[in-house]
Amino acid sequence: MPFCFRLIATDGAARNGEITTPHGVVRTPAFMPVGTAAAVKGVHHDDVRASGADIILGNTYHLMLRPGAERVAALGGLHAFMRWPYPILTDSGGFQVMSLSALRKVAEAGVTFRSHIDGAMVELTPERAIEVQSLLGSDIAMQLDECVSLPAARDAIERAMELSLRWAERCKRAFENAGPGRALFGIVQGGDDQRLREKSARALTDIGFEGYAIGGLAVGEAPEVMRKVVAETAPTLPAERPRYLMGVGTPADLLAAIDRGIDMFDCVLPTRNGRHGLAFTRFGPINIKNAHHADDQRPLDADSRCPAARDFSRAYLHHLFKAGEALGGTLLSVVNLYYYQELMAGARAAIAAGHFADYAAQTGEGWASKRDLPTQ
Repeated sequence: MPFCFRLIATDGAARNGEITTPHGVVRTPAFMPVGTAAAVKGVHHDDVRASGADIILGNTYHLMLRPGAERVAALGGLHAFMRWPYPILTDSGGFQVMSLSALRKVAEAGVTFRSHIDGAMVELTPERAIEVQSLLGSDIAMQLDECVSLPAARDAIERAMELSLRWAERCKRAFENAGPGRALFGIVQGGDDQRLREKSARALTDIGFEGYAIGGLAVGEAPEVMRKVVAETAPTLPAERPRYLMGVGTPADLLAAIDRGIDMFDCVLPTRNGRHGLAFTRFGPINIKNAHHADDQRPLDADSRCPAARDFSRAYLHHLFKAGEALGGTLLSVVNLYYYQELMAGARAAIAAGHFADYAAQTGEGWASKRDLPTQ
């Protein structure tokens, strides 16, 4: 099937739609669990799918280094390799340009990395980023970009934004011979400077992409800065294309971004926090390692459709973490993935009904209710 985006309903700036890909439909707003190295860390694919996920994210940089894009291609592509027959988006490796700053050198041609695995020198150019993603066979590929951490000087932000635009043009040319149905997204950069963001968005729109991402956020700036940038940038992007906010974030961040016109998200928080004992629930975050859960026979949420949240006592989950059992991290990761997907499903329904503001307010009231505290 050819890639396309259909806008179904709007409620203010909030949007409900569908993205069609060769491997299925993605309902938006959509949260993409992060499967950096062809696995959502600690969680079986069946549980990821059962949570309601339509699409997952893989990472070009990490898969290029191990097991290698050519190897994945020889084994049938990423969908077959990891036995995930549904849509996959691959990040281009641009975030690692920032996060692995001690191991890389940025130049006009691209980025030279020292592999964090074996120390070998690896070059990632815009053309190679597209080649790797084509070998992986992802449904949605991302341009290579340079992301800078915030706060940063304006000249550093502008230099990275301009370089990202030149790389975007090269990625678009390299993607011209991609397989049928696959899509390439451009990435808006510009830090917290709105004039730079607008310049980036206009230039990317002129180049022409199947979708547009807002990158360079959740990299050190305050939440109010992130929300301001999203509110100002989303309207500058084509309404008929999906909008993806990269690397964000908390449940509150997701609802705030949906309210500002964002369609797609990814973040490691559900699984990372789950492995460290924090559960996201409709009552707000719950730290299962706290002592007051040791004798609590209640589940995390008796009304949840997630078996891990509904069927295990808080006392048992607490015990797993105290005993150092890996199952504890897996179960809370599953709980969090279900909750994030339930949040998205609720947002889609609320937008379709024209009640998104009420939904967001009621959800926030639930987080503030403190109903997760043990009964006295």
